[in-house]
Amino acid sequence: MNAPAPVQDQSARDVARYQASRRVMPALAEGLSAEDLQAQSMPDCSPGKWHLAHTTWFYEALILCRDPDYRPFDPVWFTLFNSYYDGVGERIARDRRSLITRPSLDDVMAYRREIDRRMVERLRAGLTDGEGRYLFVLGLNHEQQHQELFLMDLLNLMSCSPLDPVAYDREPGWRSDPAARGGWEAFDGGLVTLGHDGAGFAFDNEGPSHSVHLQPFQLARDLVTNGQWLEFMADGGYRRPELWLSDGWATARSEGWQAPLYWQSDDAGWTVMTLTGRQPVDPETPVCHISLYEADAFARWSGARLPTEAEWEHAARTRPEAFTALDGQVWQHTASAYAPYPGFRTTPGVAAEYNGKFMANQGVLRGSCFATPPDHRRLTYRNFYYPHQRWAFAGLRLARDADPQPGAGMPVDDETAQFRADLVEGLSQPQKSLSPKWLYDAEGSRLFEDITRLPEYYPTRQETALLRDMAPDIARFMGENAVLVEFGSGASEKTRIVLDHATDLATYMPIDISTDALDAATDRIREAYPDLEVSPVAGDFLDLPPLPELGKGPRTGFFPGSTIGNLTNALAIHFLTSAHERLGPGSHFILGVDLVKPADLLVAAYDDAQGVTAAFNLNLLERANRELGADFDLDSFQHRAVWNANRSRMEMHLVSTRDQLVTLDNTRFRFVEGETLHTESSRKFTRETIVELVEKAGWRLVEWRESSAPGVALALLQG
Repeated sequence: MNAPAPVQDQSARDVARYQASRRVMPALAEGLSAEDLQAQSMPDCSPGKWHLAHTTWFYEALILCRDPDYRPFDPVWFTLFNSYYDGVGERIARDRRSLITRPSLDDVMAYRREIDRRMVERLRAGLTDGEGRYLFVLGLNHEQQHQELFLMDLLNLMSCSPLDPVAYDREPGWRSDPAARGGWEAFDGGLVTLGHDGAGFAFDNEGPSHSVHLQPFQLARDLVTNGQWLEFMADGGYRRPELWLSDGWATARSEGWQAPLYWQSDDAGWTVMTLTGRQPVDPETPVCHISLYEADAFARWSGARLPTEAEWEHAARTRPEAFTALDGQVWQHTASAYAPYPGFRTTPGVAAEYNGKFMANQGVLRGSCFATPPDHRRLTYRNFYYPHQRWAFAGLRLARDADPQPGAGMPVDDETAQFRADLVEGLSQPQKSLSPKWLYDAEGSRLFEDITRLPEYYPTRQETALLRDMAPDIARFMGENAVLVEFGSGASEKTRIVLDHATDLATYMPIDISTDALDAATDRIREAYPDLEVSPVAGDFLDLPPLPELGKGPRTGFFPGSTIGNLTNALAIHFLTSAHERLGPGSHFILGVDLVKPADLLVAAYDDAQGVTAAFNLNLLERANRELGADFDLDSFQHRAVWNANRSRMEMHLVSTRDQLVTLDNTRFRFVEGETLHTESSRKFTRETIVELVEKAGWRLVEWRESSAPGVALALLQG
């Protein structure tokens, strides 16, 4: 009887996976000389030729040799290319690998080809036993680890040459840095789950899954950048022993550390060696090639600390959308020692030596780096290095303890915790500031609706008229059976204009951070449009998870009110890019923008004669007092609106009218007379600046319509 089709299919998939994995490292070696692949720059690194041979040895020693009748390619090579598997046999000391000049590079490549042939033959015969299948998948992941190590070791070798050689035209796997979000993400702590749960492949050190109790904490949304590291250096970071662990300070002194590995300074400034040669240090790029000692010193200098691996994994597991570069940029140092999880057991057999024997004197790194193959990245991955090692593609993300909260032990919702974290962060800056999203609690939303009806506040009036004029065109633009997703929906008043004309609309999804405003608006919309499916989402539209599947028709994003102007340029690009990803291919977007106009019209719109905007702004302080237990004296702050011509934006500030101290959670924040808390910016645009903005986020402008003066515009975008 023929073998069942599923076995044949599995064999074919195994062969395809194996061959795809094995093609990568020879491709990385292509274009490098035999000398490049023979040299060894330091004991921690291995020659490229050795990586090519060792990954081949792994399959021969751990899989092919399981067959008792197997005849090795060359028994001597079992010693030459063994790494640390004492149970397999003898090995060459790691620091002597470059002395293995024979076999030659050509011989090693022939070895790869022959073992590949034998492995494909073995896989086609079917690999069905549990141990054999585990070792095969382990071999694939082992190969991927060495693809990353190949690049790490090659860069270290290139850095030793005074010629600053270029290894590649572009760094393999590198992707551009995501737009920074800024600030901290707050977590309540409690009992959380850590570790791999057994589904799918993981290294043995990633499990078993177990419970860990966390105290409330905060995790930085972004990685530490080169620019921040330059500030640390300028402030004497490498010269101040009080910032360093004792062993770290001794190492930094003995090694002469003055900057991250591969950095050099000359009259033109700082440069860094990369796989594409020596390049200027980019202040916006995540810092890389730092040791655990350096990461810990920087964290202490910042008034923060390194996260534990449990904190990192809990944050990444529960709220990944809140962070930039959790993976794919640089590995992230943690404060956790590399130790076994409760209940850890090494893998039986030879693979027992893979991880467990190294669980001493090393630190855990989480995430992944640009050189980590994408399908090798996992939430539970535990990388590990000694605290002095710097040649890994490693950086850091800061953490800190949660601020003391009144009523300890009482439950605090995530929104309140985030408001607290953002306010503390904002009051700690040289220019005190806070995101405008915190203006919109229930009272703030009500006051803003009052603002929209003021005679000075033209944006709502002008945009409403423009929407009425364009509504039939917008309905056709959205298409039949469409889903309308409104970001920051508020009272959803303008949405009614679209809904009245879009009779074929299938679903309306309002998204707003204020649950009170969202619930009230949803009830009104459902009452007015009983046949329309309304699916509200409570949350920050800047940090949205994937949207649920709703309807069969095209999706259209709706972002009226010129709210795009409240975001920094980087955040606006991030939001529009995220919206493009969430809405999906072929989606549409309706974007409302305010246009540049005379300053007197703008200032009047943001500082009305009746004082409604002032009350709206001051309500932020009242909210902080009510929800966070702060003690802002509202009589000692005044609303101020100014036109910042250099940045083409209106700014709202709360000005301290006297020297004063504000207390929040037993921390005092000083205001001097005239100092301001910057609460909102509203950028004004031209058609040209909008086109530049949306194209960076992957959208294309298909129609532009302006109102009569004072001018606002609606931009219809295509994904």
